[in-house]
Amino acid sequence: VQLKESGGDLVQPGGSLRLSCKASGFTFSSYAMSWYRQAPGKERELVAAITNSGGGTHYVDSVKGRFTISRDNILNTVYLQMNSLKPEDTGMYYCYQSRFVVWGQGTQVTVSS
Repeated sequence: VQLKESGGDLVQPGGSLRLSCKASGFTFSSYAMSWYRQAPGKERELVAAITNSGGGTHYVDSVKGRFTISRDNILNTVYLQMNSLKPEDTGMYYCYQSRFVVWGQGTQVTVSS
């Protein structure tokens, strides 16, 4: 079971990024997926989650209305579209699958002018 994130970058405040997480080694369409982030000196926190079908989503309050989680069960990929980025969104973003307790290696997002 593997998860591999991509799409992190340095972006100015107000900008946008789309993160991708490619999954392998399990039946992707059967399981919920989530995105976490960890800022320097802080604990890792849940950012967004999505059900196996994509019909249900959950967001932490600080990103509601700005971030959108989605998935493609043919490509075995989960996405995080991030708009109106703020400096406090800076951190390492991780893809997570709870059934197999698997984390990706992370992708760095830095929001700075």
